Formats: sequence, C-alpha cells, structure tokens
Amino acid sequence: MTDVSFRLPNSLYKSLQILAQQDGISIDRFIATAVAEKIAALTTEKYLEDLAQQGSRTAYDAILAKVPDVEPEPYDRLPLP
Repeated sequence: MTDVSFRLPNSLYKSLQILAQQDGISIDRFIATAVAEKIAALTTEKYLEDLAQQGSRTAYDAILAKVPDVEPEPYDRLPLP
C-alpha cells in the first residue's frame, strides 16, 4: 500500500465522514473505492470509444434493417405519458 497525503475542504471532509459511516467503512476504504470507481469509469469510457471507432455505420444499418417493423408485445411497450 502507498500512503498519500492531500488536503480537502472541510465541507468535503464532513460529507466524506458521513458517507463512510453510513456505509460502515473507514474513510480510507471509502476513498480507495471512490478512486477505483473513477478509474474504472474512465477506463471503460476509453475502451468503448476505441471499440466504437472499429465499428461501421453501414454494417450497423444493415443489421438494423433486418429487424422486423412490428409492434412490440404488450409487456414490452413503453408506458404512455
């Protein structure tokens, strides 16, 4: 493990204390989890962007054209406003 020291505004620290306590975990663990979640989100976003670059709009349209144009089953319909 690596020790890291940084400064937080008091308001953020108080929120951090409350949220960590509500989750029943230490502040250190809360911060480590938050950092891991942020890294995962950014990594996933980059992966999806790279994957999208490999796609083909023509191939997408061809596959979408194979989907029948029919009304969805009653259980699968969107509710009306």
